[in-house]
Amino acid sequence: MGALRRTVLTENHQTWRLFTFPCLHAGAIHLVINLSCVIFVGIHLEQEFGPIMAGLIYILSAFVGTLVAALFVEKRPSVGSSGALFGLLGATLSALIQNWEMYTNKFTALASVIFVSIGNFLLGLLPYVDNFSSIGGFISGFLLGSVFLSSPKVKEVAQDKGGLMDYDLKSYIKSRLRQKLDRPVYRSVSILLFGLMLAGCLVGVLQGINMNQYCGWCRYADCVPSKSWSCRDMENSCETMASNEQLTLTCMANGNFRVLPFTNISQARTNDLCSVICS
Repeated sequence: MGALRRTVLTENHQTWRLFTFPCLHAGAIHLVINLSCVIFVGIHLEQEFGPIMAGLIYILSAFVGTLVAALFVEKRPSVGSSGALFGLLGATLSALIQNWEMYTNKFTALASVIFVSIGNFLLGLLPYVDNFSSIGGFISGFLLGSVFLSSPKVKEVAQDKGGLMDYDLKSYIKSRLRQKLDRPVYRSVSILLFGLMLAGCLVGVLQGINMNQYCGWCRYADCVPSKSWSCRDMENSCETMASNEQLTLTCMANGNFRVLPFTNISQARTNDLCSVICS
């Protein structure tokens, strides 16, 4: 239903999945946790830097995270909605580092970013959730934050706002920070690195490069083996048995089966269902 798999990219050339991949969640738990964290982090970024900057970072991080995931994706299906969240987290960390002296509760904000990042990364070790999109989103978000989030809207934030990153609005600190916020070299290097990352990942995806061939242990950053699921990259095959109104799919690897109340489905959809049953 739009999840990303290597076979659909290299053999079926279904590039449209690169745009559905960052919009999908692996289940209700993933959906609730992901959106809760997006709201928690996104509101503070919008308050401090405006919705345009926060939205731009959100979208670009999701896209770059998808490209990174496509370089590491295997034959089992995966979804990557966490890439955009990690983009916001990376941007928040970048803004916090750049404006460190401006914030009064800097260590609380830093601890919040670390806690949310670790929690969602551990969630990404479960089946179907792609952690490589999270890693790519975090790096791109950090680089974009270094470019766009160098100067918060200090005048628009109340001193007693009580947000994630509160400000000390004393005039001598503001005048001192204005001299430090303009970092053209740092911002130029950041946008250059982001451009190289975007171009490199895009070329790699178009060329069908599989990074797992060069990094055998990288897959364990995305999946931890368990008795309940397997991290092995293997092609799934299912036996299909159709009756008048039902379709039965049986996984040849583990014997799991599912009875569907319809028979008129495409081969691509059958392969997706087979991957779910065999996972």
